[in-house]
Amino acid sequence: MRNFQNLAAGINVTPLLNQLYRHPELWNQHRIRTEHEQSPHSQCDDILLRFQSGNGVEVVDDPECIWYPAWEVLTELHSILFNLCRTVCAERIGRILISRLAPGKVITPHEDGGAVATYYTRYQLLLQSEAGCVFDCDGERVQMASGQLWWFDNRKTHSVTNNSATDRISVIIDLKTK
Repeated sequence: MRNFQNLAAGINVTPLLNQLYRHPELWNQHRIRTEHEQSPHSQCDDILLRFQSGNGVEVVDDPECIWYPAWEVLTELHSILFNLCRTVCAERIGRILISRLAPGKVITPHEDGGAVATYYTRYQLLLQSEAGCVFDCDGERVQMASGQLWWFDNRKTHSVTNNSATDRISVIIDLKTK
């Protein structure tokens, strides 16, 4: 595969899922990704853990991110993130967010652009994903499973279709690697 690489499987994501279920108030506190005009993520719910502080176009071209309060609540993600950083020799942490896509919903085809896409490498940790949820990137298709960690080339056209019976929940992590 040219556009995907499965980096790990069998990661215990249950403690983090339990924290998410105990804190439903964290969803959609910040809607910068889902509410802007023409957003491919308009059918998603998000929790921002680390993101830019701006509200507009400047966000796409600013690689500098800040920690959001949800990071202090979802502590089960900390060791997973720092293990990933060690594994890929990360020298800087960019965006971290949790995205939820309900059954029957889609993330429409798009390419990530701007400084964020060229500066950082994109990873996804699947917290909940069932058969029927398809991730497409530049014509390659994968069905990612819960507990798997993937790299994918977000600068190419990609989309997600959730034809499963459950929410697809993933952690999106941007890292600057050596």
